[in-house]
Amino acid sequence: MSGTPPGVWILPYSRIVGQDDLKLALELNHVQPRIGGVLIAGQRGTAKSTIVRAFALMAEGELPVTLPINATEDRVVGGWWLDALMRGETREQPGLLEEAHDKGLLYVDEVNLLEDHVVNIILDVVSTGVLSVQREGLATAKQLAFGLVGTMNPEEGGLRPQLLDRFGLMVSAADLDTGARRRMLRTVLDFEAERTRGPSEWLAEALRDNTAILDRLVAARQRLPRVEVPDGVLSLCAEAAGRLDAVGQRGEIVAIQAARALAALDGVAEVEPRHLLRAIPLALRHRRPEAAHGGTFDWRLDDHALIKDLFEAG
Repeated sequence: MSGTPPGVWILPYSRIVGQDDLKLALELNHVQPRIGGVLIAGQRGTAKSTIVRAFALMAEGELPVTLPINATEDRVVGGWWLDALMRGETREQPGLLEEAHDKGLLYVDEVNLLEDHVVNIILDVVSTGVLSVQREGLATAKQLAFGLVGTMNPEEGGLRPQLLDRFGLMVSAADLDTGARRRMLRTVLDFEAERTRGPSEWLAEALRDNTAILDRLVAARQRLPRVEVPDGVLSLCAEAAGRLDAVGQRGEIVAIQAARALAALDGVAEVEPRHLLRAIPLALRHRRPEAAHGGTFDWRLDDHALIKDLFEAG
């Protein structure tokens, strides 16, 4: 398929049907990596992996580095080449985090099934940008930067609140309505037809749309440092977090970062209340008391009602 690595056959990102919150979270995290990653909750068959891989192909030009469920600490942070050790030599073997630094995105499927200390290492590197390893009397520190996306099925267990809070944004993969299901079926059929009929205008148009999306993301990244945040928006964020009983202060910081990224995507020089209102559910849904203690991650009408008047007044 033109524009992707040989042998890779994944639906173009521009042709993903629905899942607007999920796609927005991925795009905001790409524009502003300091957001700290995206956690996607959803049942089996909701296209979580497809969307992440399609986004990586569009944004980075290759599939994301994928962390296996049984990954050991040495596989994540790196170790020593065994054949070299057998010869009495010490030669470092880069880990998956360094590989993600080179390729741009680390994908952790079923992150809730990983050992907590491995998840904590990954989140710490994403947060600090530094991989610090001490072993066998040697200490190393490396500057690393990459995007992070984790997926989980809540039916198979959750994350400890401390780890949940370390993910910048969280979304729930939504069920499609009847109209979206029909469009999804048609899209899948059209895409599968490419295998037999060869490259067509359908695929060419999809890849052109991918390029347009990526150009917008690149422009937003360049624009982001110049986007201002008015004091009034900061006050709105603090008040909204208080009304929602957000646990800790990380959520407000992430909400402002996401709102700035959204303003950059919109091509405006200043964050507006509407940007913050769009960002708040993504940044705070997993930082409410009920979510932190194993409750729902859903953003309900009741949640919106708690802060609605703040933004109507603003």
